[in-house]
Amino acid sequence: MILCALVVVGGFFGDEGKGKIVSYLAFRDKPKIVARGGVGPNAGHTVVFNGKSYKLRQLPSGFIHEKARLLLGPGVLINPKVLLKEISETNINPRRVGIDYQAGIIEETHIERDQKKDLKGRLGTTGTGCGPANADRALRILKIARDIDVLKDFLTDVPGEIHEAIENDEKVLIEGTQGTFLSLYHGTYPYVTSKDVTASAICSDVGLGPKFVKDVLVVFKAYVTRVGAGPLPGELSEEEAKKRGWFEIATVTGRKRRAAPFNYELAKRAVMLNSATMLAITKLDKVFPEVAGVRDFDKLSDEAIMFIKNIERKVGVPVKIISTGPDLQDTIDLRD
Repeated sequence: MILCALVVVGGFFGDEGKGKIVSYLAFRDKPKIVARGGVGPNAGHTVVFNGKSYKLRQLPSGFIHEKARLLLGPGVLINPKVLLKEISETNINPRRVGIDYQAGIIEETHIERDQKKDLKGRLGTTGTGCGPANADRALRILKIARDIDVLKDFLTDVPGEIHEAIENDEKVLIEGTQGTFLSLYHGTYPYVTSKDVTASAICSDVGLGPKFVKDVLVVFKAYVTRVGAGPLPGELSEEEAKKRGWFEIATVTGRKRRAAPFNYELAKRAVMLNSATMLAITKLDKVFPEVAGVRDFDKLSDEAIMFIKNIERKVGVPVKIISTGPDLQDTIDLRD
């Protein structure tokens, strides 16, 4: 048995480009399993492959590796309508998808509760029902996947499948959602999501013990964004964000993303909280437009290389993957 699990999590407030990174890793590394931890359909991951854009809220972003088993762990919330819609839109074989028997289920009542002012109005939640569903889980009244007929063909033992793959020395890719500082415990409380989303929690979500983790890859965008309420150090005006090309719209809700320059102190703390062994930097082309589409580190501009080296020096962890554009292939891979 070897250490063969790679865990990918966000380092800021979500929106770091984890979907791009996970899809690249799945395409390049060909893992046996891509398993998603995290909260649920309140996190949107965008994957651009062969000129087509996919916006996912439930399926793992590694679906593009056609032989990968796609798993949703017991710690993940499932909206059956969203999941079935994504399976149809991606045109994947439904037999590739596995949902743990104990994954929580979002019902319409949860969405209705999440739309009320005490959550969406006060905290700026996505309104997708995740907070109320996790509250019901804590109260032990939430329905779980084994209770839902429409999901019966997907039900499986996700921790069992993951550990069987590890015992056979197969690669396993674990995909987190949201970002470190949206963690219920480690984030900017109360402006956070409804559970912990650091690497330890993502592993727990899928039933992966820590001794099987080979690497933890923390993804940072070359600048910082967040949606909803809550502090954002160094926040730029919307006008300035647009001027710099950093103005974005959120995948799930269509809300405006607030923007700020790269924050080294937050990055250093995210590395500590997640036990990061390597980093990915996305959207480097938005800060340094001259590097758009570059796929060789030595062909980056001097300014861009200096930026990457500065992150490594201040944060203390090597940058191993750099994204220079939305397409899967616009990636520089510095891993051995």
